[in-house]
Amino acid sequence: MVGGVDALLERVRDGVRRLDPHETWAAVRGGALLIDTRTDRQRAVQGDLPGAIVIDRTVLEWRLDPRSASRIPEATYDRDIVVVCRQGYSSSLAAASLRAIGLHRATDMTGGVEAWLAAGLPTDGGPADVRE
Repeated sequence: MVGGVDALLERVRDGVRRLDPHETWAAVRGGALLIDTRTDRQRAVQGDLPGAIVIDRTVLEWRLDPRSASRIPEATYDRDIVVVCRQGYSSSLAAASLRAIGLHRATDMTGGVEAWLAAGLPTDGGPADVRE
């Protein structure tokens, strides 16, 4: 299907309730799994998010699929999952991939960590909870 990445983003976001930074923070405090897919360099510049689990985008599906032998213990089908990235684009694609493997409660945060910081929400001095 032709249409480029903007068309793909529109399709994967269609009908999905994405969370703004304040809603994300409330969801995390309520038990949602916050997954940070930013690079080490981006996290070094922007800081880490409290309660986030850092998972490289290249292994995200394997770490969160409850059927995977490589999953993290927190990965379950009934858990709310919020994926974050730097600006809120790749996180939409990542959340769509998680929904495609059965994690129907996966979404992402609008605006990414840039929006989180602009909203004045806290960062964590680390160390980050990095899962490889």
